[in-house]
Amino acid sequence: MGKIILFEEKNFQGRSYDCMSDCAELTSFLSRCQSCRVESGCFMVYERPNFMGLQLFLKRGEYHDMQRLMSMGTTMDSIRSCRMIPSHRGQFRIKIFERENMSGQSNELQEDCDNIMERFRMNDILSCQVLEGQWLMYEQPNFRGRVIYVRPGEHRSLREMGMSGIRLMSLRRITDMC
Repeated sequence: MGKIILFEEKNFQGRSYDCMSDCAELTSFLSRCQSCRVESGCFMVYERPNFMGLQLFLKRGEYHDMQRLMSMGTTMDSIRSCRMIPSHRGQFRIKIFERENMSGQSNELQEDCDNIMERFRMNDILSCQVLEGQWLMYEQPNFRGRVIYVRPGEHRSLREMGMSGIRLMSLRRITDMC
């Protein structure tokens, strides 16, 4: 079970909202969210409603100013939705595809991969099928840059997750991070 407390203002000021599950639209509770405290578990926070746009992975800790959390020159000025990442204690498997709709070159992984291009000679990942566990996909090798969270199921177009223009180059299992 996870818990995140979201605050309207920087430095944990203003109205707050306690969240212990997914929330697709935070503006129902707060006019904006500029700081947060993760008391337990892990969360993905999103710059747009319905889990879209720039994403940040947050584990237990305090985040005083969302504008200062930067990812490749892009700032998140306010959180608009959040998703709790459930813990997973089993196997991890993901099948990645070079093209949308699960087509093109594909590879199955059970472990982290710090450089998709070097390991598989794939130029991009445009769709995936998460068979077991949860994964973070990064735009740069060595788990750097902007990130996309994928949970079990088919993801036929990673571009439709609000992250068009991002090229995914590494991926990591969400194991004991939470």
